[in-house]
Amino acid sequence: MRALLILLLATPCLTAATPCAELAKLALPNVRIAAATAVPAGAFTPPGGRPTPNLPAFCRITATLTPSADSDIKIEVWLPTAWNSQFLGIGNGGFAGVISYGGLIDAVRRGYATASTDTGHQGGGTDASWALNHPEKIVDFGHRAIHEMTVQAKALLTAHYGAAPRRSYFSSCSNGGRQALMEAQRYPADYDGIIAGAPANAWTSLMTNAARNMHATGGDLAGYIPAAKLPTIQSAVLAACDQADGVKDGVLENPAACRFDPDALRCAGPDSDTCLTAPQVNSLKAIYGPLRTPNGKPQFPGYSPSGESEPGGWGAWITGPKPAASALYAFSTNFFRFMAHSDPAWNVDKFDLARDLAAAQKLAPVLDATNPDLRAFHARGGKLILYHGWCDAAIPAQNAIDYYQSVVKKMGASKANQFVRLFMVPGMQHCGGGAGPNAFGQGGAPQGEAASNIAAALIRWVEQGYAPERILATKPGRTRPLCAYPNVARFSGNGSPDDAANFNCAR
Repeated sequence: MRALLILLLATPCLTAATPCAELAKLALPNVRIAAATAVPAGAFTPPGGRPTPNLPAFCRITATLTPSADSDIKIEVWLPTAWNSQFLGIGNGGFAGVISYGGLIDAVRRGYATASTDTGHQGGGTDASWALNHPEKIVDFGHRAIHEMTVQAKALLTAHYGAAPRRSYFSSCSNGGRQALMEAQRYPADYDGIIAGAPANAWTSLMTNAARNMHATGGDLAGYIPAAKLPTIQSAVLAACDQADGVKDGVLENPAACRFDPDALRCAGPDSDTCLTAPQVNSLKAIYGPLRTPNGKPQFPGYSPSGESEPGGWGAWITGPKPAASALYAFSTNFFRFMAHSDPAWNVDKFDLARDLAAAQKLAPVLDATNPDLRAFHARGGKLILYHGWCDAAIPAQNAIDYYQSVVKKMGASKANQFVRLFMVPGMQHCGGGAGPNAFGQGGAPQGEAASNIAAALIRWVEQGYAPERILATKPGRTRPLCAYPNVARFSGNGSPDDAANFNCAR
């Protein structure tokens, strides 16, 4: 009897499960629950979207979080009836501003309890007007909203299921990659496993670099590089460097090793689409080159050569269809107008490196996720996987390498190897797409085999201790291994170069 009493006292108390509708009455600090609705299995139409068929039954909770007097963080928490005992947090791209219904749908279909947030405002992905004179909303966007979403979602799911999640995961790309690293750095207890894709973690430097490039290529119209010249640039890069990796396939395995000189494209005669004028050569050098501080110190890396003319490449992000029409023009203009300067009249024509970099860096403590000290995340057994496309025209690929190397330096190589991996993806654009094999399970809930699904590889690492060293990437007609950095894929010389089986991972 005494032994039974000891056993009962040592057993964690089980919380009685709360029906979905009753969750609306749950009292949580700084939380207003608008509705808790049982959604039957079948088609579901998200707000402003199209009907999505074949969803499982789930409990849909909508709520507003107010951790500060100026916070207005909308979240949705979806709790499937057939729960796999795990939680999956959903991230945001750009300046956020919307609930990520696609991510919620994908997660709940695979049995995950899941949550998404607009990070405290409503708006388009390149719109930061909501930030004007609202410092608390900038904090919410910077890091607080994702953390508060995670904490409150776990409270709601624990009340509903009568048990906390067995494991919690977060996977996202771009700004979502920044959010992922912010979680690992600031809130290490939130997630057991994190995937940070193409992280915009050096946000303030990224925006300053974008403004510098827009000033260089658009401020002086003579330096603008039109879309018609991008194929010439890409062809010249491939001619100079494609064979360096042993395979001539239109993809550079390691663009950092490419020593392409933009002066090779300087027009010897009249201007045409097959050459660059002197101002355009200078613009190209600026895009490839790093952002430097006023005293010349490198602040942020430049863009990697190759992939310039691919869909989703420079024509969308950097040069645009015309001057002052690219995505990075919109991002940098909104950042400096409504966040850094609180001046809606600011534009890239006014860009001044010393003034604007200093203004941007004042927001670094709120927006940047560059801290390499991940001791707390490592101590609790957390695992982190980063990935980045080498042809990313939104965020320079070298930025992910720089952050990874800073963690290795801070933590020591042996300890970092226990919990961090980086996969560089040759030929891939921003988060996906591009000339190289670029589908490896990124951007969705875990499924399939760990050998070819990065999210499944993370779960295997967290739950079974097998660190991923090689992940299969696919594209119709071609496969290629992604190798844990600093390894790269080397062609064996035998068989087809379109078959990953004929490649080895080597330094």
